[in-house]
Amino acid sequence: VQLQASGGGLVQPGASLRLSCASSGPSVSGHSVGWFRQAPGKERTLVSAISSSGGAKWYADFAKGRFTIARERANDTVYLQMDSLIPEDTATYYCASSSKTMVGVATQEREYGSWGQGTLVTVSS
Repeated sequence: VQLQASGGGLVQPGASLRLSCASSGPSVSGHSVGWFRQAPGKERTLVSAISSSGGAKWYADFAKGRFTIARERANDTVYLQMDSLIPEDTATYYCASSSKTMVGVATQEREYGSWGQGTLVTVSS
């Protein structure tokens, strides 16, 4: 599976961004897909994840109420809508798909096997 993350950029606090994760290889339709982020000097952490059907979603506490994950099966793409961005959201964001096809949501990094290249989000005034 080859994933391509895009949509990052430089925005001011309070702004919104929508990240996209598209598969350029085999479909990820049967896999859970997650968005991770890694800020300089910090560990990579799961931001949000979605099940293969799109019916189940998981959010980190810092993402609840501000971020929304969704997947579009027609174009095999997973989106992360990020609203009310704050400087602490500054990081490189990666998307990943679960190693195995699954029904539920993968919430552990060890469950993910294919990673995109990352897209940088900078929130600054």
